[in-house]
Amino acid sequence: QVQLVESGGGLVQAGGSLRLSCAASGSRFSINTMGWYRQAPGKQRELVATFTTGGRTNYADSVKGRFTISRDNAKNTIYLQMNDLKPEDTAVYYCNANAAIWGRPVRDDYWGQGTQVTVSS
Repeated sequence: QVQLVESGGGLVQAGGSLRLSCAASGSRFSINTMGWYRQAPGKQRELVATFTTGGRTNYADSVKGRFTISRDNAKNTIYLQMNDLKPEDTAVYYCNANAAIWGRPVRDDYWGQGTQVTVSS
């Protein structure tokens, strides 16, 4: 009932910028926290940034000051503005939504298919 579609990934040189988007859609659901995670080959998936319905954000230390997460609650869409990209930012970026299907007592995590971000030296 919840589908997440990411877009905006690509190849950039170090110091460049990209803007990722993730739109959640479906029927009869509500979303609390949305966020971005990333996973590089051979590494664990890690938190990049999250944005709660109440407007609270948090960022991984490695991206603070460079990345900005924003959210359009009406559209169930989040964005990740990535500036001053570094080669170590190279990863598949996944959108995440903590959502509840109407009528269910608990929330679950839903994931997009991911979008590749590659930063060249």
